[in-house]
Amino acid sequence: MTTQLVTSEGLIERLLITGGAGSLGSNLVQYLLTRCSTLLIIDNFATGKRLSLPHHPRVELLEGSVTDEALLFRVFSDFRPTHVVHAAASYKNPNDWTGDSLVNVIGTINVVRASEGANVKRFVNLQTALCYGRPSVVPIPIDHPCAPFTSYGISKTAGEWIVAASSLPWISLRLANVTGPRLAIGPIPTFYKKLKNSEPCTVSTTVRDFLDMEDFLSLMDLVLDGEQTGCFNVSTGEGHSILDIFSLVARHVGIPDAQPAAVVAPGVDDIAEVVLDPSHTERTFGWRAKVSFEQTITRMLSWYDQHGITDIYSHLQDHR
Repeated sequence: MTTQLVTSEGLIERLLITGGAGSLGSNLVQYLLTRCSTLLIIDNFATGKRLSLPHHPRVELLEGSVTDEALLFRVFSDFRPTHVVHAAASYKNPNDWTGDSLVNVIGTINVVRASEGANVKRFVNLQTALCYGRPSVVPIPIDHPCAPFTSYGISKTAGEWIVAASSLPWISLRLANVTGPRLAIGPIPTFYKKLKNSEPCTVSTTVRDFLDMEDFLSLMDLVLDGEQTGCFNVSTGEGHSILDIFSLVARHVGIPDAQPAAVVAPGVDDIAEVVLDPSHTERTFGWRAKVSFEQTITRMLSWYDQHGITDIYSHLQDHR
């Protein structure tokens, strides 16, 4: 008998999330919990936090790495997931090409093969916008060539190609800067922590797109229920400068007249402007981001006010 993708009550039978303790993963866990009969999380806690995950009778947690092939095949064979969200990724050390490749390439191979063996009905891969490298046109359309040049970008793109070459019913989401609870990478937590501690901030001239977690999760509902395959940009389609971020953070922490210690051009491993064109995604899913840029940033800063910041990571050589 064939397992239905989603039950008649709208419940996902068995969902497995790799990297479920990270910012994206843990928000997905909390959001999708009411839709899952059983939810299994795999995380090695290299960047994710155990405390980010809810204690719930329908949630199972396994500490382990996607690089452990034997572990994955055993878990997939026992759990038999109907849906997989592959969110596990290595990114915290821009010089660790070997570590990034082990997780983002070999780990993805392991997850894909285990998913094929378990006859997974829906495989969702989370991809970085850095797959495009330095784009020739902005906003970046979904058919723009991929030309990554960093360890993180190259290894994640290789992982996406592995997913695309599989026999799985797959979809890969190329993400803007998704902003929400437990975000631990990029300029928002960096500026917040430094300005709260009266430390100088260096601001780059780069431009990025920022997507609220609420909008990301609303698309994930459609993606998990759907049958569309291929790659999709997930973004507001709007670019904002890192200086805009600095100004909003400064105003939020009560020093609206603060000025950056320096404004610098992008480093050798950075990109001047990364803004994704979401039009193909909007047409396909009938989805559109609704939360404004300023509201997105303000929500993030309010979360830091309540919960604080522990670790901050960067995939760039120059930690700003």
